[in-house]
Amino acid sequence: MDKHGQLASFIQTHPDQVGKVVDIDLANDRLLAFDFTANNQELTADEVADTPRFSAWVNRKLADNGCRYGIGGYFEHRTLYARSNLFNTTNTEPRRLHLGIDIWGPANTPVYAPLAGTVHSFKDNNNFGDYGPTIILEHHLDRLTLYSLYGHLNRSALQSLVVGQPIDVNQQMATFGHEEENGQWPPHLHFQLMFDMQSLTGDYPGVCRYSEKDSYQQNIPDPDLILHFSKATIM
Repeated sequence: MDKHGQLASFIQTHPDQVGKVVDIDLANDRLLAFDFTANNQELTADEVADTPRFSAWVNRKLADNGCRYGIGGYFEHRTLYARSNLFNTTNTEPRRLHLGIDIWGPANTPVYAPLAGTVHSFKDNNNFGDYGPTIILEHHLDRLTLYSLYGHLNRSALQSLVVGQPIDVNQQMATFGHEEENGQWPPHLHFQLMFDMQSLTGDYPGVCRYSEKDSYQQNIPDPDLILHFSKATIM
């Protein structure tokens, strides 16, 4: 069994050890599936480049659809990354393929650890379009090592952390950060899983080149294995 299968098996056989990432009632909360590919003709490039206007668009869509959170992004090819030079490279293919799941909602929304583990690393990736405050946890699930990444957090969440610090399942670690601290994005959480951190600390690519898709898919399992958003009502 490969690592993806091991993770799915662990989650299926240890449901009592898997908690939440955000407060959500899968039976009753409605989720809005955002499409940030070229198919989205409603959101203009000017709106995406202007963070307050982008935030207003996200909030309006959630309100109009009566949804608590917006979700999406796992291996989605997103045109919106053109807003930041962070994802553009001279004379080579730009990074546009999103590797985690985003959960869009109000700033100050609590963020929890869905698995027991320890703090692997943390960092304020303080660049326009970047993660902003980021926490990475390390989990040991039987014989499988897994890492979970939480990006676009509130800056004060990093102040009390120590590498190696134990974190309990369902322990609140942070909240969704405001635009001015979260890398200049509408408030949301970038949640991502990795089997191998590849010697990185406080950061791991959340966006890659499309040509790198196959290699990243081997290392990055679907976060919905933990989130179970597919069991909710998705608009």
